[in-house]
Amino acid sequence: MKFLGFAGFKRKKPKVGLALGGGGARGSSHLGALTAFEEYGLDFDYVCGTSAGSLVGAFYAAGYNFKQIFDIAKTIKTKDIRTSKLFFVPSKTEGIEKIITDNLGDINIEDLKKPFSAVAVDIKSTNEVCITKGNLAKAVAGSCCVPGIFQPVEFGDRILCDGGLQNTMPADIPKLMGCDYVVAVDVNKSRTYGTTSTKMLDVLACTIRILMKGNVVKGYVNGDVVLKPETKRFKSTSTEGYLDMIEEGYREAIDRMPEILTLFQGRAPKKKVELKEENFEII
Repeated sequence: MKFLGFAGFKRKKPKVGLALGGGGARGSSHLGALTAFEEYGLDFDYVCGTSAGSLVGAFYAAGYNFKQIFDIAKTIKTKDIRTSKLFFVPSKTEGIEKIITDNLGDINIEDLKKPFSAVAVDIKSTNEVCITKGNLAKAVAGSCCVPGIFQPVEFGDRILCDGGLQNTMPADIPKLMGCDYVVAVDVNKSRTYGTTSTKMLDVLACTIRILMKGNVVKGYVNGDVVLKPETKRFKSTSTEGYLDMIEEGYREAIDRMPEILTLFQGRAPKKKVELKEENFEII
């Protein structure tokens, strides 16, 4: 038997997951990151998203490229998503669901081309829920269901609200699903700032930022490369400036590409996944 030595050693292809964080309209920055991934021919093995990240992630997992997602995103108006005519009355999530069904059809998560999960919170049990099967539109709507802005979403025997309440950047999920490495995108790193406004929407947004500030830590612990586009100057409640948000996501991904490539080459040290607490379910 001929000894091959190190030259004959073939490195096993690692599984690399993608975790897209929540951030409302700032989720446009995810599109810029996807553009950079496309340019380098990166193919992720698992996709997971919270809130806005679940919406972008669903299309990416369906096999849509940047241009296809961009063409959909540029047609979305705030009024199409937040349909309530009264400011203080939460909207139904029909507008979010329609974005999915109009473009992908009334499909299940299992029908997607890549393994995908959306992260939400079940307000009946208060558990974080990782949704891996079932109706895609309902799962994404539940993950995007910001309390006070949208009415909770019924999903089987669960009642779902925004996953950002417990896991705003779900870098731990792909690892629990068998990935060796995870690239995570935090489009809302400016969650540390407060507000001097007493308007209901501003106070509510600040309250949610405070909640996310605490739980985003596990995303940074489990993410092997965490992209942090500069989005502070943009509002999470408005699509104004979305082209600039996309540019910020692209710039950050390109700047960090050498680190990302080491993951796909299997040359980076592996982080040990942080075990989930009891208040967590995979469905």
